[in-house]
Amino acid sequence: MEYLKMQIREPCLPPGWYPRTGGEISRFLSDFVQTDAAPSVAAIAPHAGWFYSGRIAAAAVSALDRKAETAVILGGHLPAGAPPLFAGEDAVRTPLGNMPLDRELREALKKEFGGREDRYQDNTVEALLPMVHFFLPGAKLLWLRLPAELNSFEAGKALARTGKTLGRSLTVLGSTDLTHYGDNYGFSPQGRGAKALRWVREQNDRAFIEAVEGGIPEKILERAESDQSSCSVGAVLGVLGYTQTLGPSRARLLAYGTSADVPADEVPGSFVGYAAFGFYMA
Repeated sequence: MEYLKMQIREPCLPPGWYPRTGGEISRFLSDFVQTDAAPSVAAIAPHAGWFYSGRIAAAAVSALDRKAETAVILGGHLPAGAPPLFAGEDAVRTPLGNMPLDRELREALKKEFGGREDRYQDNTVEALLPMVHFFLPGAKLLWLRLPAELNSFEAGKALARTGKTLGRSLTVLGSTDLTHYGDNYGFSPQGRGAKALRWVREQNDRAFIEAVEGGIPEKILERAESDQSSCSVGAVLGVLGYTQTLGPSRARLLAYGTSADVPADEVPGSFVGYAAFGFYMA
């Protein structure tokens, strides 16, 4: 009898996005030890290269419940009207080995709200995989990308309900970067230099951060669309739907920065904002 081989999703990002050996990953994340504080039920992290946003992302990922059976990473980069996208393989390969996918949870969610197989190259999930695998080495994975629309809030609710029905302990990580500013992104309403960087930090990104802390999905989506302050707001909405279905919860800003914080002689012409949030039951 011929047995089917396990299907493994291979990395698509080129070297430089994140460390490629277990030793390098361990050294990068060694400062983020488990504390006595209660873990977050969900988190939001940026998905740029680790050189720029890795420590901010680690502040979010390290706060997750490390005893969860399945780690859910909600990615984005999908416009309104796009279907949810699931990784359809049996496992994903990371520098720490293979991380099995939770096929039972995936199939149950497809029955709830549909979706297609994610066949695209995208960084919103992959850039966070080695971190999640490091902090939750025994967990299975659900890879799901959500579009920038309020239906993603409902998908987060369905995730919470389905996890409970299956008796699965979950922890959920949403993936988004904030304002993409400058010529590289076609968005520079405040010109260049220190003034532009201050505006992104203190106004544009701040307004989105306050919307997430406020917990109203419509306001989060409005800020993302009108201010161009989130590249993957569907993931944020999914996290919000998940946590609010569990019960009263609140978001806490854990870390913030921009790619312009990397030492340089002057503010770069283009830069990106990054934030880490933890979600805690009220």
